[in-house]
Amino acid sequence: MTRPGQAFREIALYGVCGGVLIVLLRLAEYRFLVLRHSVEIYGAIVAATFAALGIWLGGTITRKEPEVIEVVREVRVEGPFVLDEDRVRELQITPRELEILGLIALGLSNKEIGEKVFVSENTVKTHARRLFDKLGARRRTEAVQLGKSWRLIP
Repeated sequence: MTRPGQAFREIALYGVCGGVLIVLLRLAEYRFLVLRHSVEIYGAIVAATFAALGIWLGGTITRKEPEVIEVVREVRVEGPFVLDEDRVRELQITPRELEILGLIALGLSNKEIGEKVFVSENTVKTHARRLFDKLGARRRTEAVQLGKSWRLIP
């Protein structure tokens, strides 16, 4: 008569031996497969290696260099700010466009400006586009620089 612990050990031993035998048979089958199809396997490995190398090399060669951005210098004006009314009339800048320019100078986004002055983001974009045309500016920073140098904003 066997004890329960001894029966468990015998069953576990048979299970482990069976598992090892299955692994050995699979390994032998794998080796047979590798020997029989070695050219195809090596060809696939070489193809995968060159594909990976091509993807990496293509990414590094075609990587775009960052565009050079104009450096905007800060315009400092001494004394209290006085709006140049003649320049405002000359450029035909509306009070709303002047307000938008001041908010752009504070660094607010179009959405934030719209929320602050109670208009839609598209309306802010329209005012900004018209303002940029009047100032001859291509971007927000250039408009702010021109506005400060022409004493349109503090």
